Amino acid sequence: QLVEPLLIDHRPAEVADRTIPGHWEGDLLLGAARYPAAIGTLVERTTRFTVLVPVAQRRDATAVCAAFARRMRRIPTPLRKTLTTDPGFEFAAHRALAAQAAVQVFFCHPHSPWERGTNENTNGLLRQFFPKGGDFTQVSRRQLHRVQDLLNTRPRKALGGRTPREVFYGLPLQPLLR
Repeated sequence: QLVEPLLIDHRPAEVADRTIPGHWEGDLLLGAARYPAAIGTLVERTTRFTVLVPVAQRRDATAVCAAFARRMRRIPTPLRKTLTTDPGFEFAAHRALAAQAAVQVFFCHPHSPWERGTNENTNGLLRQFFPKGGDFTQVSRRQLHRVQDLLNTRPRKALGGRTPREVFYGLPLQPLLR
């Protein structure tokens, strides 16, 4: 398991073509600077399945990476291959995240959000529910689950009209255990 940060250029080819599930893009939705909470976003590239991660009380690198690792450990191991994030301060503890979640972490190039286009698109959808400047300390886990379910049950053209939930939960895990 590599724990050094690698640029997106070093990701396996299967990540780019979306043929093999288990490759995630991650980011952090921030509210107003005066509030300590944030909402982490994880989006699986092949299925577009979205997982929201509550980051309460602090949004420093240690807290953010610990929250992401806790949430990622709940995802089956064969569906935790890589995670691509931006190289921001919030992912400075990427070594701990990689070790705790058993996932290889890659960084996109600075100021290149299109390199995590699936996540950026998802974040745009999420801003309808969680606008910039908001107080995310007031967002409950129940609210996060409701919004996560709304996104994951929305049919997607890119998935042939199926929903991310249908595709993600319909994956045969045994062939992924290679």
